[in-house]
Amino acid sequence: MKRYCITDSLDVAARAVHDGVEMIQIRAKQLSARALMDLARDAVALEGVQVLVNTRTDVSLACGAHGVHLPAGSIAPSTIRRIAPRGFLIGVSCHSIEELRAAENEGADFAVFGPVFASITKSVVPIGLEAVRVATSSVRLPVYALGGVTAGNAALCIEAGAAGVAGISLFA
Repeated sequence: MKRYCITDSLDVAARAVHDGVEMIQIRAKQLSARALMDLARDAVALEGVQVLVNTRTDVSLACGAHGVHLPAGSIAPSTIRRIAPRGFLIGVSCHSIEELRAAENEGADFAVFGPVFASITKSVVPIGLEAVRVATSSVRLPVYALGGVTAGNAALCIEAGAAGVAGISLFA
């Protein structure tokens, strides 16, 4: 099962790498650009994991990260591809099939979709596993399930067609 850790902590990132997580998203909205750059650079130095920076393509490129993660409705991945090196990963957060299709058509490498379950970090209305099943069968794009994913329900997301699971508290 592929796992995508979303964090603002180098300690959490290092623990996730030790546990075999494949991708880490550095998501630290409160940090200055300089502090975000330092955190992302330190995360990139961790061996055996691909690091993406949330929203900030400039920081991602400057620190040698493996990619960027974009919110739904942001700049098209195809635009970023014009300035990014070959193999640069672009993930997109999606909350509907229409957003998943747009991400796929615009050249995203993968999408994060949810919230699947009730979340302990946010007050959200979960979409459920059937929505994951319908969404993943509607696109060829790898889709990671997000929102309330735990060690106990992660396998259900994979059974519903998700390529992997993503989370914050899952890895904290």
